[in-house]
Amino acid sequence: PPDKHDEHEHENDEQDALLQRHHLIAWIFRRRWDDTLFVARKARYDLDMGFAVIIVALLVLIFGPGLWVRRVIERYSSPPDRYAGTGAQLARYLLDKLGMQHVAVETTDQGDHYDPAAKAVRLTPDKYEGRSLTAITVAAHEVGHAIQDQEGYGPLRLRTYLVRVARPVERIGAGALMVAPFVGALTRVPSIGIIMFLAGFLTLATSTLVHMATMPTEFDASFNRALPLLDEQRVLKKVDRPHARRLLTAAALTYVSASLMSLLNIARWWAILRR
Repeated sequence: PPDKHDEHEHENDEQDALLQRHHLIAWIFRRRWDDTLFVARKARYDLDMGFAVIIVALLVLIFGPGLWVRRVIERYSSPPDRYAGTGAQLARYLLDKLGMQHVAVETTDQGDHYDPAAKAVRLTPDKYEGRSLTAITVAAHEVGHAIQDQEGYGPLRLRTYLVRVARPVERIGAGALMVAPFVGALTRVPSIGIIMFLAGFLTLATSTLVHMATMPTEFDASFNRALPLLDEQRVLKKVDRPHARRLLTAAALTYVSASLMSLLNIARWWAILRR
């Protein structure tokens, strides 16, 4: 007859083998679970990195042009006495040479610009009284806009019209955006509030449209008007010409940055609207 001790050992061996199988199965499941967690965490990390890269790229795209423009303008504002005449004197000289004595040259704290309605080139004090390369070049750029106005340049006329129309439209749109939630709550008709919100949202696009219409006007003023005029009148020192070209590019890109900021504002409101 079989030995009871041998039977007991055989039963123990079977139990040990079963326990080992259970441990193996548990280890396999645990390993697969760890692999699944690793893949999920890696996918989430990759997704977060992708979003981070997109956000950084958008920030560079939106704020980069403005920062570059500021850096270029500041760089060529020194030395402050690079030229004998001031920006205002150069603007007056160029306008008189072109037979545009009716265009005024004025100082302003609202940024360098040309006002087609008032027929005035307006320069900030640092450009108006300054003698730096920046002051001279920016003054020539604004005279370029006066030439566009004199010649009836189409994009400038379009921009002037859009600016005149956009200001009241933007005010109405801002008001609609603010009162839309209250109108929806008071009337208890959500569709009315949504319609008003959409109307306000669409008016925000007018500023982007103005900036987009401005860009060709700015590049034309820089490279088809100001730079040839500076060359023709031999205003620039020879070594300053490539730097003046960079400044004129910066002057033209000022509105690119503003246009991108407008698009960012529209995107922000669109995100709010979708909620």
